[in-house]
Amino acid sequence: MHTLYSLALRFCCPLRQLRRSSPPPQPLIPPSLPASGTNTPWCVCGMEKEREDEETEGRERPEPLTDVERGIIQDTWARVYETCEDVGVTILIRFFVNFPSAKQYFSQFQDMEDPEEMEKNSQLRKHARRVMNAINTVVENLHDPEKVSSVLGLVGKAHALKYKVEPMYFKVRKIRFKILSGVILEILAEDFGECFTPEVQTSWTKLMAALYWHITGAYTEVGWVKLSSSAV
Repeated sequence: MHTLYSLALRFCCPLRQLRRSSPPPQPLIPPSLPASGTNTPWCVCGMEKEREDEETEGRERPEPLTDVERGIIQDTWARVYETCEDVGVTILIRFFVNFPSAKQYFSQFQDMEDPEEMEKNSQLRKHARRVMNAINTVVENLHDPEKVSSVLGLVGKAHALKYKVEPMYFKVRKIRFKILSGVILEILAEDFGECFTPEVQTSWTKLMAALYWHITGAYTEVGWVKLSSSAV
């Protein structure tokens, strides 16, 4: 079944050429996206009530991926990773345009407002490669839960202890994705268009939930204390 699905996905839906140009500046909730409160799964929402959500959200372990879902993720990711730096840069620029407060953690480009200037910044491109390589390591090791846990644990601890990044920037709650998780899935959905099927959506939804669970677990392990000020 997995083989047939992979062949169908490979031949019926070649990946459209990934965008090389940056999106124009957008408000915190872009006009083209539904406002917070809708039921659209591919919505990058604002950060209102983030801390209220975090207070009520439990540490229930996400549902594990099936063999078929792992195959779907690896098939789609293999094509995305062919131009990993360009995809990563597109993701980070959309992330920083939609959520400019996140730039506070990057002294090299925290004052940049122009997406074209961001795209040319060597430090941003370097970080884009790091993000994509981290995802690639996870995808390559989906068959090895201990490896995935180790990789994401290191990512979480580094962001908590070294970079002091608030965990809400990795936020994901149920099927509505926010912050970085939402931007990643938004870009994938745009680039795959109509072939980003419900099966593909479900697989990536579950993977992002697992990533968030592991990363925030690392924050808890090191005794992260939430900041009281707003990060918007």
